[in-house]
Amino acid sequence: MAYKKRMKIALVGKPNSGKSSLFNQLTGLNQKIGNFPGITVDKRMGFCQLDETTSAEIIDLPGIYSLYPRTLDEKIVVEILTNRNDENFPDRLAVIADATNLKNCLLLLTQLIDLGLPVVLALNMMDLAAKSGLSLDVKKLSKELDVPVVMINARQGLGLDALKKQLIEDIQPSSRRIFKPLDEVVFAVEEIQKHFSLSTSYEAFQYLQQSENLLFLSKEDRIFIKEVATRQNFFPHKYQGAETIHRYGFIQKVLDTVIIKSARQEWKSASNKLDKILTHKVWGYLIFFTLLFLIFQSVFALAQIPMDAIDRGFADLSGFLNKRLPEGPLFELISSGIVPGIGGIIIFIPQIAILFAFISILEETGYMSRVVFLMDKIMRKFGMSGRSVVPLMSGLACAIPAIMATRTIDNWKDRLITIFVTPLMSCSARLPVFAILVALIVPEERVLGFISLQGVALMGLYLLGFLAAMFSALLMKAIIKVNERSYLIMEMPTYRMPKWSNVGYTIVEKTKAFVFEAGKIIIAVSIILWVLASYGPKEVMDNARATVQSESYNLRLTEEGFENRVAAYKLEHSYAGIMGKWMEPVIRPLGFDWKIGIALITSFAAREVFVSTIATIYSLGSTDDNLTIKERLKDEINPETGGPRFTPAVGFSLLVFYTFAMQCMSTLAIVKRETKGWKWPLIQLVYMTGLAYVSGLIVYQVLS
Repeated sequence: MAYKKRMKIALVGKPNSGKSSLFNQLTGLNQKIGNFPGITVDKRMGFCQLDETTSAEIIDLPGIYSLYPRTLDEKIVVEILTNRNDENFPDRLAVIADATNLKNCLLLLTQLIDLGLPVVLALNMMDLAAKSGLSLDVKKLSKELDVPVVMINARQGLGLDALKKQLIEDIQPSSRRIFKPLDEVVFAVEEIQKHFSLSTSYEAFQYLQQSENLLFLSKEDRIFIKEVATRQNFFPHKYQGAETIHRYGFIQKVLDTVIIKSARQEWKSASNKLDKILTHKVWGYLIFFTLLFLIFQSVFALAQIPMDAIDRGFADLSGFLNKRLPEGPLFELISSGIVPGIGGIIIFIPQIAILFAFISILEETGYMSRVVFLMDKIMRKFGMSGRSVVPLMSGLACAIPAIMATRTIDNWKDRLITIFVTPLMSCSARLPVFAILVALIVPEERVLGFISLQGVALMGLYLLGFLAAMFSALLMKAIIKVNERSYLIMEMPTYRMPKWSNVGYTIVEKTKAFVFEAGKIIIAVSIILWVLASYGPKEVMDNARATVQSESYNLRLTEEGFENRVAAYKLEHSYAGIMGKWMEPVIRPLGFDWKIGIALITSFAAREVFVSTIATIYSLGSTDDNLTIKERLKDEINPETGGPRFTPAVGFSLLVFYTFAMQCMSTLAIVKRETKGWKWPLIQLVYMTGLAYVSGLIVYQVLS
């Protein structure tokens, strides 16, 4: 049976209204994340079969309170919904409203109605509304607004069939016109509406109000709009307050008509009682840091067995391929370059999945909002605000979206300080480096039978990064003198049990991002590194066997020992070895040798490349292909001491270095974009590199 033309449906609503849950229910795993054209704001889209003959592309637009945006995310939504030629302009809009907080949700709906857009109102969280005692006349609400209204429970998947059925219908824009421009601006509105051939007067009103936010308008269009505004004495934003008051007056009249029984005041008593503990000025912090401690304990305890299995599996595969594949550069690249590189990606999937599972659970339960509120007082002492907590916490995943998340911070000083210190938060790219080195130098022992020393070490590194971020913010606060003040205003969602399917989607989404985004870089670097480490000046490489044989003439070497020496000699004199030797004098005071120097260079592309680099370097320097990454590091010998290369002093120096060093080139690029210049990213690079070097130097010298 032939399908009808696929529809485009956008989900809109304020933050915490349940959009993401509905998106997951509609699309399942048939979803992907990209960017809106030309910008770095996330675009979540997926596909849904509405019935046997109709499919739909679902776009989950960023959360927005009204058509007057404060952040870049909100500006994107406004631009899409006011530009009928935009490639993302929807055929239908599903407005998701929290039924327990309907008054705040309907403000956006009334604006979309005035734009003349076909909308369906989806009343979400009806289970909580029933729990609160709220009773609505849904049919009367639909009649008052002249839009279809559907009751759903996005978390449990209830009401989705009714929503799909409604979206298939031929939805006409509401006949209601809630806000009409004041008489004094009618001529300006009419002139703009006629010039741009707009469907409604409210569209023209928005053109006049915020032409600077509508990037689809050309320079000539903006000039024309400003000329009309000047000629007709129209002042942008002057009428926004009056409009909002008018809309809330209309909304209140509608609610007075459709509410049969109001919600009981005490229905949130359980959440309020929990808040007294979880946001307490003493117990709140203690509980938060206890949760962090348990999370990092679990990351090691739960991931250890699958990680070891993956590590052993790729080591065996590399050895098997090396023995079975024909000789030649291509096959050596596969067995000694690509396979160890892929292993350096796959091995950390268990830890990344577990970390994001915990973070998702904290968000799903509503606890993460309390963390933002709890940390606001502390942040202000360091020149930031509670809004800085979200980027800083996001920095535990990746600094790039975390820095982009600072766009929600209105205060310039708060935002700049947050951008500057966010890369000091240990991101998931650092986790592979931490995991392999901690497992190498920290004993696999437990205190009191359940506290893992490795878990304690991992949490210590994360706390070290956080403390460095706070110290750096304090310095920035003293340097940057601005008298602006900012305030934290946010809604606290009701505590709820996590929706496990949403947790699962988050795990899959974040793991896929790591594997496919970081994986591309890792594989590319692994191949380049293998070439640099396998080739060098022709004369030196051709004479490698003769040179080693001459140098070891008086030594009684086995055939395997001789081959090991030849492989090590070739690696040391390869192009990669030459690069490492060039920087070795600089990094030697930190306990690092030229092999580690190669990893430092390559990992600037992405921090997690360190592990695949080490895996490739040490697989080329050894003839035993069945060793795991950890075993290769443990067996590496320091030629000067005859002892292991990775002593506790070297290991902790390297861990501290990676805790403080700039994460990757992409982070610098996004800082440059967000600060609109190279000044701050270059200061950031010099500062973090200096901090990493000095800290690593102190650690190595003290522990040696």
